[in-house]
Amino acid sequence: MDATRLMLGGPVLPTLLRLAAPNVLGLFAATVVIGFDGFIVGRLGADALAGVAVVLPLAMLMLHMSAGGLGGSTTAVVARALGAGDTALATRLAQHALVLGLIASLLFTALFATPLVYRAMGAQGAVLHEAGRYAGVLFAGAAAIWGVNVLAGVARGAGHMGAAALALLGTTALHLLLCPLLVFGAGPVPALGVAGAAASTVTTNAVAALALLAWLSRPGRRVRLLGVPWSLGREGFRPILRIALPSALNPLLSNGSIAFATAYVAGFGSLAIAGYGIAARLEYILVPVAFGVGSALTAMVATNLGAGQAPRAKRVAWTGAALVWALTGAIGLVAALWPQLWMAAFSADPAVQAAGAGYLRVVGGAYGFFGLGLALFFASQGAGRLLWPLVASALRLLVVGLGGWLALHALGAGPQALYGVVAASLALMGLTLAWATWRSNWGAAPR
Repeated sequence: MDATRLMLGGPVLPTLLRLAAPNVLGLFAATVVIGFDGFIVGRLGADALAGVAVVLPLAMLMLHMSAGGLGGSTTAVVARALGAGDTALATRLAQHALVLGLIASLLFTALFATPLVYRAMGAQGAVLHEAGRYAGVLFAGAAAIWGVNVLAGVARGAGHMGAAALALLGTTALHLLLCPLLVFGAGPVPALGVAGAAASTVTTNAVAALALLAWLSRPGRRVRLLGVPWSLGREGFRPILRIALPSALNPLLSNGSIAFATAYVAGFGSLAIAGYGIAARLEYILVPVAFGVGSALTAMVATNLGAGQAPRAKRVAWTGAALVWALTGAIGLVAALWPQLWMAAFSADPAVQAAGAGYLRVVGGAYGFFGLGLALFFASQGAGRLLWPLVASALRLLVVGLGGWLALHALGAGPQALYGVVAASLALMGLTLAWATWRSNWGAAPR
């Protein structure tokens, strides 16, 4: 049974686990990269660690918009077309998505390769210098990151979860070798510091993008990008943008919440923001865990709706959401009870460890709601219904932005009060989207 027929007729949980397993494996590799980068940069000192922490919200914004936004939307439109039996349409949509990814990458290069953004976020002195060096290289190579995530979205939409996962595994293996070499130098290779970590990220993603492009262009693939005629036009971009624009806005709102929190924590000094940066990396690890199941959710929901099987699509959504809630909730509980397990892996400075541990003790308990909201976002993406995910993320942004300001400036409270606001925002986001999904009618045409 091919992947499309399995998504349409196989038992829900076993099929979801079968599709999600390679994604989880591949995204676990991405998780290793996130932690590994923190470990390597942490050896350069608190200023380097704080500089990368300042850039991290925008770097993750690019990752989320390219992978979860445009990449996930590509999965949805390709899967829906294949569910309806139209392989020619699936191919045209994949080609249009790749063009959109290249255009988006140019915007990120223009906007975020300059240190002016990070000065506005509160970075100063040596921290600003390190942030500028890291961002200048990372965003100059934005095309590699957008390209690989759109191509992975094409592969997932066609049911080839293993190909996308293999690209991530290869990227990870190469990065583990290349990153320390470029950061610390060896022999004729000069030590590039934080810029070396960014250069490794760009290089490894470029290699993976080229490999995926070659794989998707082989004869016999249901969806091909090279070796077939290209016909670009407005009608090809429209169905992608209808999902991709609100999908891209969602991580913009989510990372806006993180940017607010980062700016607020910066007011407590470089040690506080370094500790927060390490602790917040755990949330970026929850995203790949949710994405591993969520990308399978997007494909399964879209394929079933393309075939007119709305009740099955809703059943798939709730099954995946429950699975992600359990996984992320368990990780959050461990982090809240034993935060030093995470913090000690990245810094030996007791003050940095204490600052990050304070964050995890408060916010870790809300990670299950965070995962629930992420999973239902991916399911909603497959359904082409993004209004309520945007509302949920906007509520999160409002709570962090306004609630954080009130806690710190109006009430004069300390970091723990800010962390309580962050935890409340995650719970509100997850519960809002669960309520909206329960009430929605996926059998009707999306608006």
